[in-house]
Amino acid sequence: MTQPVFKGRIARTHAESKPWWAPMPRPREGSPNIVTILFDDTGFSHFGCYGSTIETPNIDRLAAGGLRYTNYHTTALCSPTRAALLTGRNHHSVGMRGLANWNTGFPNCTGSISRSAATLAEMIRPQGYSTFAVGKWHLTPMEETSAAGPFDQWPLARGFDRFYGFMQGETDQFAPELYCDNRPIDPPRTPEQGYHLTEDLIDQAIGMLRSQKSAIPEKPFFLYLCFGATHAPHQAPESYVRKYRGRFDAGWDVIRQQWFERQKALGIIPADTELAPRNPGVVPWDSLSDDEKRVAVRLQEAFAGFLDHTDEQVGRLLAFLEQIGELDNTVLMVTSDNGASQEGGPIGVIDTFKYFNGIPESIDETLARIDDIGGPNSNTNYPWGWAQVGNTPGKRYKQNTHGGGIRDPLIVHWPAVIADKGGIRTQFHHVTDITPTLLEIAGVTPPEAVNGVAQMPVHGESLLYTFDAASVGQPSRKASQYFEMYGSRAIWSGGWKAVCYHKRGTPFEDDRWELYHLENDFSECRDLAEQEPGKLAQLVELWWAEAGRYGVLPLDDRTAQLWSPSPRDRTPRNRERYVLYPPVAHMSGEVAPPLGNRSFTVTAELRRPKADAQGAIFALGSNNNGMAFYVLGDRLIFDYNLFSKHYKAISDRPVPAGDCTVAVVFEKLGEQGRATLMIDGAVCGQVEVPRVLRMISSYGMDAGRDSGAAVSDDYTVPFEFQGSIRKLVFEMPRRNKRDEKDAREAKMLSDLSRQ
Repeated sequence: MTQPVFKGRIARTHAESKPWWAPMPRPREGSPNIVTILFDDTGFSHFGCYGSTIETPNIDRLAAGGLRYTNYHTTALCSPTRAALLTGRNHHSVGMRGLANWNTGFPNCTGSISRSAATLAEMIRPQGYSTFAVGKWHLTPMEETSAAGPFDQWPLARGFDRFYGFMQGETDQFAPELYCDNRPIDPPRTPEQGYHLTEDLIDQAIGMLRSQKSAIPEKPFFLYLCFGATHAPHQAPESYVRKYRGRFDAGWDVIRQQWFERQKALGIIPADTELAPRNPGVVPWDSLSDDEKRVAVRLQEAFAGFLDHTDEQVGRLLAFLEQIGELDNTVLMVTSDNGASQEGGPIGVIDTFKYFNGIPESIDETLARIDDIGGPNSNTNYPWGWAQVGNTPGKRYKQNTHGGGIRDPLIVHWPAVIADKGGIRTQFHHVTDITPTLLEIAGVTPPEAVNGVAQMPVHGESLLYTFDAASVGQPSRKASQYFEMYGSRAIWSGGWKAVCYHKRGTPFEDDRWELYHLENDFSECRDLAEQEPGKLAQLVELWWAEAGRYGVLPLDDRTAQLWSPSPRDRTPRNRERYVLYPPVAHMSGEVAPPLGNRSFTVTAELRRPKADAQGAIFALGSNNNGMAFYVLGDRLIFDYNLFSKHYKAISDRPVPAGDCTVAVVFEKLGEQGRATLMIDGAVCGQVEVPRVLRMISSYGMDAGRDSGAAVSDDYTVPFEFQGSIRKLVFEMPRRNKRDEKDAREAKMLSDLSRQ
């Protein structure tokens, strides 16, 4: 933005001069507030108003007072959907082919949004809007999420006045990895004090809006509110999980049929819709053992409690907007970033990081911890069977370009304008259509340049025309829309859809394309590829044309290679030696020293002012799994937390007061490990670890304290070191090829869980 030219007059004295004040940015008269609420991994049928029996009365209220869209689509994955929603451009075009965790060196996969694609916040803030981002971001290259930045892809540099939330694709709901604006912070309370992230996000959102409307009430706001719900881990206050006891005992086959019938009754799907067959790997409910059923039901109850609790927080936000008289003049959109997740596997998991480390969970182990499900000591995801229920009536899941991965709920609520309350809209639309809709509502023309950078055209099509009841029965104004994710592809045009499921590692030319006439086949059950080869060939040709137009190529289905550290300069994870000078800000897992699946040595130069000075030297991970190095009383301890089983090396002599050097040497011995303690160069303790973790938690590292859910059971957080740590040095030899492959695969599985 250029400095305005002074339009007054400057003479020798004030009396001879004429002052002038540059006009403040002012939106178009009557411009409404904007709130977009984005759920995570919430399927087409999960809201009550889309067929579910999970209680979502506040979201249902918005649907009853607004519009529901039944032919709205996303990209099948989180970061790409967020990039498309905020820019109005296709995700490959802006550099977000996949997760923000990836940078392949091609323009379509940089881990960040291109500067030639301004966000909605960047386009409307100069026109007089306040802009707030609250919740999940996941649009910054993960190696750039340290306190050292760079910050040019953080929310505040992409058009938002304020940010409060988390940068990664997932976080623990009871002990999250939090950021405020450009810095990491501790949660304001502990789980024992009643903390839950979703409640905190709404507290922060209300606080931001309260302050803005108190100071400049005439100024409209844009709130981009992105919950961690309902991404794994599925965690909620215990009363919400307990509320659903017994409600899903009939199993996923019966519940799916019930939701399907509710969808028909609600008019969400056509009366002649077929229920898609079970996805590959989903077994009949009656074939499970009683113990398997018990676990699967509990996992679904945790999901339901999580969604129910989040809906209640939406209600708190709505009540606040009503209280300050802003609800009627607020355009409020509720949607999800992709379909329900398949990452819980065929039987679900109570501890996702066991899965990432290749450690199977036996049913007996899970039953022993069944009461932990949904609480702060669990990290759960539900089985494929329940995920397909969430995508009723469609096929497949998140990551896939069939309906289960890309068809999502969309609710639009704007009482001042929408008269057709409770209306249903069936026109085809896509997540790229959100920004052009909101720009049209705000009366803002997409700028040709932003901050000196020429802008690519907006690709989406405004859906504002559908707000009028006269639009019912009218065709979509979109001509076509392509899809691609992990090599799976699809194209929609004129009510027809061609789609192929790509099995990673197989030749793309071997993929089989399917053809569906969605106008007559909502759930993609009747493949017409053989009956209509000409139409299929036309659509496949169109897909390749659109792929060229929007920068989709090259197709890339690699897996483990995507999780290798970026070869760019100054990438934190490319080092073999890290030197920290505590106290330092919390380090996310992407920038902390990578201690999984390898040998390493950690050396700390300490000063203890008195003989009983204690505290954490470093802590990596959480109460679920990780490692901590600390002084307790006068003893040096290294705790290797292997899924709540603690393997501790304890020094056989006291740590001296004053200056000293302590170290832990960790040796990877095949699948096992050994930790050896040293004080001033002398060995003083040792422990054998039965399994070396390939992937350690989703929570990062603290130096000089432990800020998350305590890694060790010896202390409570924050357990700050009661002295000084002059220097903390991490040294690790380069992994051998096998260890590198294991680490990449573990990282891949972990990041897939955080999409």
